Amino acid sequence: MVDSTAHDDVRRSPAFERLVARRRRLVAWLTLGTLLPYYAFVFIAGFSPQVLATRLYPGSAITIGWPVGAMLILGTWVLTGIYIRRANGEFDQLTARILAGGAQ
Repeated sequence: MVDSTAHDDVRRSPAFERLVARRRRLVAWLTLGTLLPYYAFVFIAGFSPQVLATRLYPGSAITIGWPVGAMLILGTWVLTGIYIRRANGEFDQLTARILAGGAQ
């Protein structure tokens, strides 16, 4: 069973508050970086579909919408990778220091 006073001490520590703030800030930026392009894509597809229906070059069977959609998916993977890298690196190190009681 977890000691509730130790748990409360960790939650009240300035280092823990900094960790939570940094993680929330990163998540907010990554969420914006994911949702804004997706909503823009849907907005353009709904209100100005001719933009996405533009052919890549004359005679092409592929419209500009396909590569843009693919970039949205790849961009989401990249942003997920950024979060994983930070979570497994910086945030895990800060968590270990907090649990060890070394970062006040």
